Order: sequence, then C-alpha cells, then structure tokens
Amino acid sequence: MAIQRLFGLIVILGLFVGINQFFRFKSIPNVKEEPALKTNMSRNTIHKNRLAKEKSPYLLQHADNPVDWYPWGEEAFQNAKRENKPIFLSIGYSTCHWCHVMEHESFENPEIAKILNEYFVSIKVDREERPDLDNIYMQAVMALTGGGGWPMSLFLTPDKKPFFAGTYFPSESRWGQPGLKDVLISIKDSWQKNRNKVLESSDALTQAIQRDVTEKPQIKFALDQNVLKKAYDQYAQKFDETYGGFGRRPKFPQGHGLSFLLRYWKRTSEPNALRMVEKTLTEMAKGGIYDHIGKGFHRYSTDEHWRLPHFEKMLYDQALLSRTYLEAYQATGKQQYADTARAIFDYVLRDMTDPQGGFYSAEDADSFSPEEFSDMTPDPKQSWQRREGAFYVWRQSEIIDIFGKEDGEIFSFYFGVESDGNVSADPQGEFEGKNIFFIAHSFGETAQHFGKSEEETKNIIQQGKEELFSHRQQRPRPPQDDKILVDWNGLMISSLAFGSRVLKEPRYVQAAEQAARFILKNLMRKDGRLLHRYRDGEAVILGTIEDYAFFIHGLIDLYEATFKVEYLKEAKRLTQDMIKFFWDHQKGGFFFTATDAEQLIVRQKEVYDGAIPSGNSVAAFDLIRLARLLQDDQWEKMVEELYLCFAEDVLQAPMSYPQLLMTLDFDLGPSKEIVIAGDLNQEKTIQMIEAIDTYFLPNKVVVLRPSSPQKARDLVTLVPFTEAQISIDGQPTAYICENYRCRLPTTNIDEFKKQLLQQSP
Repeated sequence: MAIQRLFGLIVILGLFVGINQFFRFKSIPNVKEEPALKTNMSRNTIHKNRLAKEKSPYLLQHADNPVDWYPWGEEAFQNAKRENKPIFLSIGYSTCHWCHVMEHESFENPEIAKILNEYFVSIKVDREERPDLDNIYMQAVMALTGGGGWPMSLFLTPDKKPFFAGTYFPSESRWGQPGLKDVLISIKDSWQKNRNKVLESSDALTQAIQRDVTEKPQIKFALDQNVLKKAYDQYAQKFDETYGGFGRRPKFPQGHGLSFLLRYWKRTSEPNALRMVEKTLTEMAKGGIYDHIGKGFHRYSTDEHWRLPHFEKMLYDQALLSRTYLEAYQATGKQQYADTARAIFDYVLRDMTDPQGGFYSAEDADSFSPEEFSDMTPDPKQSWQRREGAFYVWRQSEIIDIFGKEDGEIFSFYFGVESDGNVSADPQGEFEGKNIFFIAHSFGETAQHFGKSEEETKNIIQQGKEELFSHRQQRPRPPQDDKILVDWNGLMISSLAFGSRVLKEPRYVQAAEQAARFILKNLMRKDGRLLHRYRDGEAVILGTIEDYAFFIHGLIDLYEATFKVEYLKEAKRLTQDMIKFFWDHQKGGFFFTATDAEQLIVRQKEVYDGAIPSGNSVAAFDLIRLARLLQDDQWEKMVEELYLCFAEDVLQAPMSYPQLLMTLDFDLGPSKEIVIAGDLNQEKTIQMIEAIDTYFLPNKVVVLRPSSPQKARDLVTLVPFTEAQISIDGQPTAYICENYRCRLPTTNIDEFKKQLLQQSP
C-alpha cells in the first residue's frame, strides 16, 4: 500500500520514524534539569526575525529566535526553490506547553538555529490561524508516526509536499527519541545525497493524502436510527464507571459527545445514557480539570480521575461544556448543572472578553511561579521560566496563612489539600509540595468531620474561594491569546444565547449580541465574505467552513433568543454563501476551504468531531434547522447528500461523529416547528417562550410572529408560512407542527405546555 511503501522509502533515507507520543501526557523527565535549556540566554543582542511583523501571539513568541523564521507565504517558497533547500515547517499554538519547551530547547539554541538557517527554509505556522494547513499536515504526521500532536515538525519539498514528520523533538537525542539536531543533519544529508528518494517519498505521501479525499467510496444508503444505537453502544463500552468519561487517560471533556447521549436518552428513554452524562458532568465539575477558584474548565485531564489537568483554557471548551451543562439542567432540573454553566459564563465574560465584544481564544497553561518572582517582575521574554499550572496550585501552608488554622484545615479537607502536596504524578517536578483543588469530600462530610453545620461549612468554603481568588489575582497571570476567531466565537455566541433563554439571564444574550456585532463589523469584507482572525486592528485570512458553519449556528440561536429578524436574515445569507463557496456539487459535503482560497496540496473535507465539532457536522445542523425555519426542501436534500458523502466513515466508528449524529437525530424526528404569534411586551408571550426553554426539547425551531401585520412584514417575507399564523382574539397564540402535521392553535398556557411534551403518533 502507499503508506507502507512510504515507510520503506523513509527507512532507505535512514531517518527516524514512529515518534513516541507519550510526551504529550506529561511523562517526560524534568526538562528544567537538562543542560540544553541553558543555551542562548547570554546573547547581548536581541535578534528580530520576520515574525516580528506578524499579529499571531504564537508567531510573535518566536520573533526573538535566532532561527530565520518565515511566516507561511510565497516569499518562503520562492526562497526555498531559488536556494534549492527543503522546508522545515513548525506548527503550534500560543498556549501549547510543549511548543514552549521546544522553542527554548531548540529554537533559542544558536547551534540548531545555525543548521536551520544554513540548510533549510524555516516556516512557523499558528494552527489556530491556519487550521487548513494544520489539518493537511497533521495527516502526514499521523501517517508517518501513528499519532499526532503539537508542536508539529515537518519537512517539505519547496512545492509544499511533506516527506518526513514528527511532533516534539528534544534538542539532543534522549529517552529513545531522536534529537532535532540529529534529525536536521540526517535530513540535510539525505536532501543533498538522495534527493530523488526524498522527492519520491514526498510524492507518495502527498498522493496518499489526496486519494483519501478524491477516491473515498460512497455508501449508497442513508444513515438511520441503527447508527445512533451503535454510537450509544460504543460510548457504553468505553464508559468509566468509577470516574465518568470514556476510556482511561488522558480524558477530554467532549461536551458534544455528552450532548449526543442526552439526545439518545430523549429518543429512547435509555436510563444508562442519562446516567453516563450525569456521572461525567458531576465528576468533571468536582475534579481538578475545573478551576474551583476562577471558574471555567481546563483543556483536558492527564489522569482518569479528572484531577491533574493540562492547565490551558480554551474558548471552545467553555462554549461546548456550558451548553451541555445547560442541556443536562433542562433534562434533569438539577440546579448543580445550571450553577456550573453560570460559572463558565462568569469566567468567559470576566477574563476572555475583549472590550469591543469579541471573545479571546485561550489562556496558557504555563505562568511564572509566584514563589520565584515574589520580589521582582518576571521578564516576559524568558518564557522558559514559566511553569505548568503555577498560577493555579497552592501549598497548604499558604492556605493556613491566609485563612487561619481552623478554616484552613476545613478548606483543605474539602478540596483534598495535603501538607506535602496532592499531585500523584509529577514527572517534571513542577508540583512538588503543591496542591490542585478537587472536591475530595462533600459539604456534609466536611461538616461532620469538623463538627460544623452544613450551612456554616458552605460559607467557609465560599468565603475561602473568594479570598483565594483575590490572592491569586496578585500572581503573574498565564499569557492570554487575545486573537479573535470567528469559528470559536460562533460557538460561544450560540451557548450564551442559549444560556440566556434557559437561565433567564439578559446579560448573556447582551454579550452574545455584542460579539456578533463585532464580527459583522470587523470580520466581514465589503463583499460580505467572512474572514477568520482578528487581532490588534487587523482582520485577515479567508474564512473556512468552520467559520461559516459555527457563526451561522450562533446567529440562529441568537435569533431564537432575541427574535430579531436581522440575525435570521444574516444566517440565511451566509448559508447561501457557504453553499456557493464550499459545497462539493459532485460528491456532496463541504470542503474545508473555499473555492477561491489558497491552493494547497489537497482540498480537504473534514467530518470527524474531535475537540471541536467539524464544520460539516455543524453545517448540516445549520441546514436542517434553517430548512425547517425557512421551509427550504433543497437544504434538507443537501443534508441527505452530506450523509451519503460521509456514511462509510460514520458507520465504521459512529462514536467519533457525535455532532453529525445530533443532526441525524433531529432529521429523523420527531422535531417541532413552534410559532408564537404575539409580542414581547405581552406577559403570556413571555410565558410561552419561557415554557419552551424550560424543557429539554433539542429538536425544534422557534419563530416569534409579531401580532401587527406591519411589524410582521420582514418575518413573513423570510418565513412565508407564518403569514397565516396570527393571534387569535388579540391573545398570544401558539402553533406547534410536528412531522408535517400541525396541532390546533392554542392561547392556553397549560394546553401549550401539554402540546410541547406530546409527540404526534
């Protein structure tokens, strides 16, 4: 096969393959003790390379490197062709811990920089700015090593074709891993002495990646309820009965997977589906993956207990998890889930919101140690001095000093704090004597242990969290990636709009509207095309399918939270553009990049729902919702074509496509189209809308038809079937349609609630 032949070529080149991925999960020995870290810190002159002119925080982090970096662009490729050099492509992101490690070990190392500058053209890419490049070249890394991760390190021909790849390389060979210096020398020798073999391997790998898109067979039957059952069975098989979540370690939150299980429970009444969701949400909120002091969730847990997180915080996790907790609240009525969703929103609105309204991308895992820099201001350029989780961890002695002995011991008991630290796995020596908070004992257990009332104990814990938050604010903060991405903002807009309805909290929808206005003003070209990234006054990079799909998703939810027709109009317009520029008219499905985007070695389609849902999965959900809102049969047919395009992948491993399966669940029905004919200044109209948002009814669309024909004109033009759905006797009136069958309209609140919970035969 093509990949096997490629491996043979790599062996002929004498290069290292099968790069070990264990470093991603904190199993590398203490890198601070390695001599390689001492290089390059005595340079008297700060070197500025081409990245100093970029806006990406990740690229700017490397602007002082002695490596002669290029941003991705024609200047780099033309130089590689002119000088007949291979390309070294490094892909990462600003909050990536091991990207920081590799930068300090290798890219600040003058010896390695000299090799790169003399024999290679070096390109640095921010994966969050260029997800199209990240997707393509991640395939190459996975084909060559069997795994993936960041930083990605690839070697390309001047025409962008990869021929060797890995992830993190230490500067020197160690722990059974090849060192970057050795790899560079080996690649340089192979390029100079065996270039034909190198070019042959690059062609073979590129063709394999291209065939994965162009020659994918289509299964000529539609997906049905059986695939929902198969996905549920896979989740059940991987479920961790003790700690929740799926599989062992590392554990990722996977909010959209849990949302799928909620829908499966709704469809089938299978109690185990709801049990898995509740167990997982409860254990995550108790664990160290949740920031009990500042709120919000860290990216993932390196252990199965949810206690030892990788500390970076991503906007998309806050968006996805807040929605899942809200849905769990609707499904169960349990206040704890609503409280967690509120806490996530508090964090985002406090720490991740730009003054103009957009949402920042992420916060780093690493920060300067408050102990090491208690009497001085750390130099932000010395990023190698940052420590994983330093902002978040505490010694018990600090807690006792702040609270006093009695309250400090109560707080410590509740949060599992120990005098010698509570971190069981610390391969880098960063957590010695320190504690990561997790809920080790309930309020009741803590109260009983100390002979207090439960209410008194709750007050001590709450006051303690507020006091520690105030103290923590004095610590050096983790760096923030303040670029604003349309796709991730779309997810956050959606969740805030949804949260405003479920929690009846106007400030959430106000924040969602402000973010939407920011995007419409700053990230839309004059011709109406979406751009991908905004930072420091600059909006660039043509939007991908994820930008369109996720922002449309947010606009639909924003319409249902405000009933402002302009959001529905914009969602329709952008959907028409999405189809025009991304739809594959031959085989169905959406390409990742637009027809007029930069031409890369392959034009990909992505449907895998990983850390975030895929653009195709969310686009399908947009199409089915808008088709029901706007009565557009063509858009429903496109969803069926999209299923056919990806059916083979989905049937092989349905658990990997939960967002697409949520669209299928909606499509299979029963689903509801709900029209409220009334005005928002009428109490009964508000009561009807609030009733809709009280229940877990995921498969529905909602329209508010103003009672005045003049006010209703814009809506009726957009949604023609609402013309006849008018108020009866001047009272707010509800119309519910299901399975192409409409019930009798009602002005009675109790009857309306009854109809909401009924399903047509």
